[in-house]
Amino acid sequence: MSQAATGQVRWTIADVDLLAADEWKHYEIIDGELFVTRAPHWGHQDTIGNVYAELRTWSQSTGRGRAVPTPGIIFTETDSVIPDVVWISTERLTVLLDEAGHLTGAPELVVEVLSLGTTNERRDKEAKLKLYSIQGVQEYWIVNWQLPQVEVYRRENAQLVRVATLLVGDEITSPLLPDFCCPIERFFA
Repeated sequence: MSQAATGQVRWTIADVDLLAADEWKHYEIIDGELFVTRAPHWGHQDTIGNVYAELRTWSQSTGRGRAVPTPGIIFTETDSVIPDVVWISTERLTVLLDEAGHLTGAPELVVEVLSLGTTNERRDKEAKLKLYSIQGVQEYWIVNWQLPQVEVYRRENAQLVRVATLLVGDEITSPLLPDFCCPIERFFA
């Protein structure tokens, strides 16, 4: 751990590597701040599976890229996260995947499914939105399995901006995924 001039501790990926392994916890670092989360609610995990299945099916039919649940992304020594689902083009994957099996840069699409609790929600809607925007993610979906709804953010003028809030009865499409069209309710089935 390094200590900034302000006295604030800044965590790095090397620090996290020293923590005891625990299959029930995820460790993420955003701007040097450590976030520890426990295994999420069943509804959260079920929603991840549904989103992943839709993106995977489209990816397999088109051959344009890969959808992956809970990959590690190491942007920098002080920015390392585990998003719920990503989609990455074949071209980017060959460049960004390191020998340890982690992405070392931004996939085109990141999906976060909100976990229970105000702190978890703020992390996805504020800290991760900012991080993904800075790092060059092209599109970001924040999926709320409790409401149910999906907030869609797309890159405009070098930052992620919310362009839609989709509800059951709506369909989600993306300029990144030609001909991908999915009724929102499939994410929550």
